[in-house]
Parts: sequence; structure tokens; C-alpha cells
Amino acid sequence: MKSRKLGNIGTEVSALGYGAMSLIDFYGPINTESSHAILKRCLDLGVDHLDTSNVYGGGVSEERIGSFLAAQGTARNDLFKIATKGGINRGEDGSMFFDNSAEHLTQELDKSLKRLGVDQVELYYVHRRDQSIPIEEVTETLARFVKAGKIKQFGYSEIAPSSLQRAANIHPVGAVQSEYSLSTRSPELGLVQRCAELNTTLVAFSPVGRSLLTDTPHSFEKAQTIAFLQQNPRFLQPNLDANIKITDGLRALAADMGCATASLAIAWLLNQGDHIIPIPGTRSIEHLNQLAAGVDLTLRESDLAEIERRLPIGWAHGDRYTAGQWGGPEKYC
Repeated sequence: MKSRKLGNIGTEVSALGYGAMSLIDFYGPINTESSHAILKRCLDLGVDHLDTSNVYGGGVSEERIGSFLAAQGTARNDLFKIATKGGINRGEDGSMFFDNSAEHLTQELDKSLKRLGVDQVELYYVHRRDQSIPIEEVTETLARFVKAGKIKQFGYSEIAPSSLQRAANIHPVGAVQSEYSLSTRSPELGLVQRCAELNTTLVAFSPVGRSLLTDTPHSFEKAQTIAFLQQNPRFLQPNLDANIKITDGLRALAADMGCATASLAIAWLLNQGDHIIPIPGTRSIEHLNQLAAGVDLTLRESDLAEIERRLPIGWAHGDRYTAGQWGGPEKYC
């Protein structure tokens, strides 16, 4: 497995990470045993960067990582560079809101460390911005976590380039996490560039377009069984049929090149900058193997040009989020 530098302190991590939202039932059922099998395969492949959150299954993702680590004995602290998140809270009625207060972030970080069974994580993200608190103040809170030794570095999820700059004026920001793939190119309108300028890693989630950039894109019937996709514009008709038809061109190209479509999508993303690390999630060992294979796939300039020809910027039908799902991510273009 090839490696890349994560953040300003230059921690060496695998060029492909693993998105541990897939260790809960978000995209389909998975139990602890299957979760551990996925984590074991990550180790076999050399994938050592795990991305989780306190809200993934109400802590279940962290707990499953923690129980896997606990079974590894004395080696447990050296196996993975773990990133987790805080900043999303729920009221007594179950409603979701964002809380970036020092008190909340401190409490949630301590709970995450306990569930994971570690004294320190590599990276701690603010999962969503609480616009009532200046990002400079939040950054100072996160910097105190670094000084206390609870985290090595910190980041923000789904923020605008201007917010990144404001935070970086206070303390170096290790990473920004954003959706980025051949189907979501908006980070190229400033975020990719600003991250490179500030030596901040761009951690790309959903790098295979929630299945659209794979050999087996979700059918409408399948998408309707997944709560997140049931109303997602790209997976509603007639958008879904149009998106599958367009991405058939990428599948044909991958077949001609003798690789899986997911491998090609990962290889394309890695070619967009040395500061980019994709974190796909999957419940399938076979699919994980395909994703990892993308790291070693060499693309020529002619290959990249052909990919762009088949999937030009703006090809996707439908927004990446519903109006409700857009609550939280910062729009900047």
C-alpha cells in the first residue's frame, strides 16, 4: 500500500483510508463480526487510516473499532491512525443541532476515546459548523486538545475555503473532509486549491459516488431500501436512470483497462493532488479489494483525458443532497 502525508505534521498514512460509517447499518445491515472482518482486511491490505464519528450509530462504529483493537493485544495502539468527529448534538425531543462549544466537544472527545479504547486519536474533526460560534474560537478549543495530548491534529468537515483560511490563521488545520469524486466536483472551486496552499489534507468521502462509480450501481429498488438515498435527488427517477446510463461509459472504460470501475474512480481521485486521501466505505471484502487496487493503478494523461470526456464536470443529474441534507455543509460557490 502506498502512503501519503496526513496533515501539517506529516503523519504517514495509507493513500486510501476507510470510512467507518459502513461499520453500522447506514447502507445496509452489518454486525460486529462482519465489521471486524472488514477491519482485519484493512490491515491485510495496509489500509491504516480509519475515519469514524461519535454519531455513527450513536457510537456503535467507534465501539466496534474499539472491540477489534482490544482483541489485538499489545499491538493495538500501532495498527491504525484513527480520525473521529464531534459537534453534532441532539435535543431531548431527538432533534439534531450543531454544538461546537468547548464543553460539548470536550465531553464528546472523551467519550469517543473511551469507546475506541485509546488515549489519543490521530485526528479530530468538527463534524458540522455551529455558526453561532466563530471558527477562530472553535479552533482554539481544538488546539487545546492537541496541547493536552488527546489528539495529534484536528480538522473540519464540509467547510468553505474561506472558513479554512480563518481557522488556519489561528492554528494549522490538519485536514478538511468533503465529498469529492467524479460525480461531485465542487471542491475544485476553491477547496482543493486552498488545502494545497495551507498544507491541509483533503479527505474525500463518498469517492465512488455512493455506488454510481462502481460496477454495480444501486438500482432504484435498492436505493429505496436505504434511508439516506430514498429521497436523494441523484437516486430518484428519472435522474437515477440518466446517471446510470452516463456512468456506463466509465464502466466500459474500466472493462477495457482490465480493472474494476471503483478502482478507476479511486485512481482518478488520487491523481487530483498528492494532498488528497479518499476514504471509501464498504461492507464487502471484495469491494474493499477493488478500492485498494485503485491505489496501484497508473493512469496516463490520455486515460485522464478520456475519463474527463466520458464524465465531464456537471454530468450528474440531481443535487448531491436534499434540502434537508444540506443543513450544515457550508456552500461557497
